[in-house]
Amino acid sequence: MKRTLWFIFFLLNSLFYLYADSENDSLLKVLDKVISERLIYTQKKEATIKELKKKKVGLNSLEDIYNLNKEIIHQYETFVCDSAEQYIHENIDIAKTIGNKEYLLEEQLRLAFVYSLSGLFIQANDIFKSIKCADLPDHLKALYCWNRIRYYENLIKYTDDVRFSNEYISEKEAYRDTVMSILFDQSDEYRKEKAVKLQDKGSTKEALLILTEIYDKQEPASHGYAMMAMGLARAYRLIGNYALEEKFLMLAAMTDTKLAVKENEALLTLAVNLYHKGDIDRAYNYIKVALDDAIFYNSRFKNTVIARIHPIIENTYLIRLEKQKQNLRFYIFLTSLFVVALAITLYFTYKQTKIVSRAKRHLKAMNEELVGLNKNLDEANLIKEKYVGYFMNQCAVYINKLDEYRKNVNRKIKTGQIDDLYKSSSRPFEKELEELYHNFDKAFLKLYPNFVEKFNALLKPEERYKLEKDQLNTELRIFALIRLGITDVGQIAVFLHYSVQTIYNYKSKVKRMSTLDSNIFEEEVKMLGSLSQK
Repeated sequence: MKRTLWFIFFLLNSLFYLYADSENDSLLKVLDKVISERLIYTQKKEATIKELKKKKVGLNSLEDIYNLNKEIIHQYETFVCDSAEQYIHENIDIAKTIGNKEYLLEEQLRLAFVYSLSGLFIQANDIFKSIKCADLPDHLKALYCWNRIRYYENLIKYTDDVRFSNEYISEKEAYRDTVMSILFDQSDEYRKEKAVKLQDKGSTKEALLILTEIYDKQEPASHGYAMMAMGLARAYRLIGNYALEEKFLMLAAMTDTKLAVKENEALLTLAVNLYHKGDIDRAYNYIKVALDDAIFYNSRFKNTVIARIHPIIENTYLIRLEKQKQNLRFYIFLTSLFVVALAITLYFTYKQTKIVSRAKRHLKAMNEELVGLNKNLDEANLIKEKYVGYFMNQCAVYINKLDEYRKNVNRKIKTGQIDDLYKSSSRPFEKELEELYHNFDKAFLKLYPNFVEKFNALLKPEERYKLEKDQLNTELRIFALIRLGITDVGQIAVFLHYSVQTIYNYKSKVKRMSTLDSNIFEEEVKMLGSLSQK
């Protein structure tokens, strides 16, 4: 059972820290944005102060001027200490002029407070020594004690020396006891002091309850809200809850930045915490902003405190920056090597691509040549099929005619018709030649139906042939035979029953009619027309 309870506690604790870390990451982003806009908040503060100063122009009563100065001092107290000091001195003069001792004491205490914020501890202490706390009315006595407490808190941070801090702590606690004896024990002011004393005694959880109740009452975006958030951050640090400490430090820093509070202790503390966590970039940025605020406020005390930690954070940041630069140089070198390697690879890839491209072109040319050869073979095969069939048929026809002629000769010899036989043998064969050419033309034009049209396209317009369908003339038959692959002039002459010279004459005549050079005319003719089945 005990182990189960410990396990549940451990699990819940882990879940809480996971949630807290997630919430803190979101708050850090918000704080970064607020800090980036701090100039806007500063300008708003300056505009508010400017409006208050304008109101002084129409005031004649010293009492009214004194009260308006108090408002201006309130704005300057955490903004620019020199300006706050200037208006406090003006109010001191007014108090002396009107003879109001209470006003004079109040402004002297306010001046001591501003001196302690700016680091003028001797001057602040001189003012405190010049005033007898026991003789003051209760409200000024409380103010005296609070200013003394803040004086010693700042002095402890400023000296940062254990030889003196114990004495300062004793003095501070004595004034805390005094102010608690004056305050109403149910007031928030009393309970705040009580919470601090409880923390000093180690009763931090009880102190947290009191501080949380007072924090919940504060108006968000007020200076009181920021101060209570800072108080809760200190308390959570004491019990070791660093996630909640960081959360309330961020809330305090955001509020102070929005209110243009240049005496921003929360941002400095947060910068140190982030430095120890390892968030160097943010720590460096935040401590730079804290230093800028301290310079703006003109606080010697705050400058001294920041000066102790700033070089450490800055040095770590610069070392980290240098390491990043070294890494960057290494990665640039590595990238350069990759680029060189890539360039070499691309070069060889380009060379290989060129080789492959050249091979592809060669292969394409071979394929085209092969296609052409296949086409020629197909054409040759078709020509063979057509003309083998055609000439087999013609041979059969002429064999039948020869057989008929033989029978007729035998018959006439037997009957003694020698004269008739002589007459029939001396008859010319024009009819048979016409039939042969007609059949040739018909068969050729079936193979190449566009031959005449394509052939005419090679001739001058006025020289083109106009023939009837399925008919060729002598010139076209010569070139039809050339298209079929019969280029020997003697064979062409035998087929057409002309002399070789006549064939040459016909060819020369046609070439003169062409628009092409005579040397390439026949080559063009060999590629004319298309197979009828294509």
